[in-house]
Formats: sequence, structure tokens, C-alpha cells
Amino acid sequence: MTTHYNQLDAWIDAHFDEQVRFLQELVRVPTDTPPGNNAPHADRTADLLAAMGLQAEKYSVPASEVQAAGMQSITNLVVRRPYAAGGITIGLNAHGDVVPPGEGWTHDPYGGEIENGQMFGRATAVSKSDFSSYTFAVRALESLGLPLKGGVELLFTYDEEFGGELGPGWLLEKGLTQPDLLLAAGFSYQVITAHNGCLQMEVTVHGKMAHAAIPESGVDALQGAVHILNALYAQNTLYKQVTSDVDGINHPYLNVGRIEGGTNTNVVPGKVVFKLDRRMIPEETPTEVEASIRKVIADAAATCPGITVDIKRLLLANSMRPLAGNKPLVDALQKHGEAVFGEPIPAMGTPLYTDVRLFAERGIPGVIYGAGPRTVLESHAKRADERVSLEDLRRATKVVARTLLDLLKP
Repeated sequence: MTTHYNQLDAWIDAHFDEQVRFLQELVRVPTDTPPGNNAPHADRTADLLAAMGLQAEKYSVPASEVQAAGMQSITNLVVRRPYAAGGITIGLNAHGDVVPPGEGWTHDPYGGEIENGQMFGRATAVSKSDFSSYTFAVRALESLGLPLKGGVELLFTYDEEFGGELGPGWLLEKGLTQPDLLLAAGFSYQVITAHNGCLQMEVTVHGKMAHAAIPESGVDALQGAVHILNALYAQNTLYKQVTSDVDGINHPYLNVGRIEGGTNTNVVPGKVVFKLDRRMIPEETPTEVEASIRKVIADAAATCPGITVDIKRLLLANSMRPLAGNKPLVDALQKHGEAVFGEPIPAMGTPLYTDVRLFAERGIPGVIYGAGPRTVLESHAKRADERVSLEDLRRATKVVARTLLDLLKP
């Protein structure tokens, strides 16, 4: 096997310039979500894959479903590579949708510029890099010309930022994919086997508009919202007392990421809307978490005369715990990760939530591993100047290719 590993490594090295250009082309097609017009990127990806001899099946999610979810277009891609009967099918899933660039960039967010061994651009780290690593790992595997058993499915989807239900969730619901094992986009220095869940809610605080010169004639929705927000933020202190037994995950926490309201400076605001994000550790029960949040909000609102509140759940993403069947995948990634990177690759949890939970909920064991640094902070994901180290990209591709060989060889 050592000879075959060396051959895989050599093929990836020989084709690495092509792999980098492929990633640059993916970065240069924006997939900002919102607004979520992602079909053009899927079309470009499919064309690039076809030029490599990899035919992608295109699955367009109906416009009514996409628009109801707050996006404009989604086309999910499936590339099926069947080998001989008698083996397992491994799904390789990466998402192409990303948050908008925002401010503060020193590089073109859609340029794929390379500087000091790093490629800059939105989604270079999360997770167009793994469109690249997974594609070239499969190509390297097939370059060996060995008899293989089972198969590989490249699953390139476009609904991670809004929860995944119209990405992997949609493919699974329609029976368009059902792998035996799942590898999903991640970083290179850990194998992630568990992650947090996420509850997102929209809270509308109603008061009564009034002229600012006679505020007593109205009910200030903003003051009501501030009271509710203070009650919610106080929960973060209590959450620190609830710890997880999963390495890499600490405790629950709550964030309010958006707030809007009022009509003008000289008007007592009659309505304020805010959106909250509550991260749930794997040990928590989502229904209990939601009931608790609703009670905190209701109790706080009840102390503000004239204030009423509407609460809408926007997202409930379950946490993921390791499924027993993931061990062969974890073991192979750790073995080859240590060989290629020259350091132990721990199996651990992450406070993020991901699409992988959708596979786990259907009994498909999955883990998270791909091209990227040790931490989200280092990658600048969701911040200005997102980047990926080209050396991490190269080495992660080798790790994935070697892992596929281990799991698919006769």
C-alpha cells in the first residue's frame, strides 16, 4: 500500500497547479447568501467538472421552495463514481453558498488572489476549497487504475448558510443520495465527529407609536426589547454552568445578531424585531431549549405594560453525536493525517453546526475533514480576507485520497 500512497501523493503534486486554478474559478463566481442566487455557480462547477471527465447530475430545487426559504436559486450537484459491487459508497459533501463578503477586505473577495502561499477570497476556506480537495482526491484515486469496490459520490450543495434543508436535506429527502459513510467539508488538523445544534428565532416586540414630544401617549417597543434582550443576555452567564463532555465543545451560548425597528428619530418606536441564535451542546434537548427561551422572553415582556411579543422559529438544527459506524473513516483520516501533516490529528467536536447532522439524523455516519487551518479564526471565514493555505489544500487532498483508497480497495 505504501507504493500506492506514494503514487497518489505524486499525482496530486503533479496536478496541483490545475487544482489551484479550479479553486480560483470557483471563488470567482459569487455565491453570497443572502441573496442566495447559487445556480450560476453550480452551472460553472458542472462545466469545470465535465472538462475533467466528471459528469455532474444537476438537481434544481423548485423556485417556490427556494424563495420560501429566502433565497433565489439552488441547483445541487451529484457526481456518481460507481466501482465494483460489494463495497461501500462514500459521500463527499461540500457547500458552495457563503455569507456576503462584508467590509474590510484588502484582497478582491472574488479574485482568488495568491500571496505568500495563501489564496484569498470568500469561500476559499469554507468550503469551495473542499470542492477542490474532494474532486482531486477522487481523480487521484482513479488515476491508479486499481480495481475498487463500492463507489464515491461528490455532493456539492448550496444551502448551508440557511440550514441545509434545501441542500443535502433535499437530496436525501428525494432519495437522490444515500451513502454508507459521509465526509463533509472541514479543516485539516482535526477530524470533527460531533457538533453543536442551533436554534434561530425572530422576535417581534410590539408597542404603540407616538410622537416623541408626547411619549406617554405611546408604548416604547424599543424599551421593551431592551428589557427582553437584557433577560436573554443574562442567560449566557447561566449557560456557562452547563458544560459538554465532548472535547472541543464548551457550553451553550446565545447571540443576537440582528435588530431593527422604529420609523424615525422623533417617533416612539411601535415595533422592534430582533433575531437570535442559540447554540446547543449535544447533551441538550432542542424542544426544552426552545421552551426555555420562549419563557424567558414571555416573562420579561410581561413586566413591560402594553408590550406584546410574537416569536417565530427560523431554524432548528440538531446537534450531531458520533455514530458507531464512523470508526473506519475516523481511523483512516487520523492515520493519514498524521503521516502527511507530521502531527497527531485529534478526533473532537466543534461549536459550529453543519450539514452533516442531516446525514446523521438518517443513520449515515459522517465526519468533518477537509482543507483549512486549525481554527475558524485563522481561516477568516465569515470575515474579511478569508484565506486557505495552499499547502494545507495540497496535503488535505492527499489525506482524503489515501483514506478513500483504504476504504474502497478490494
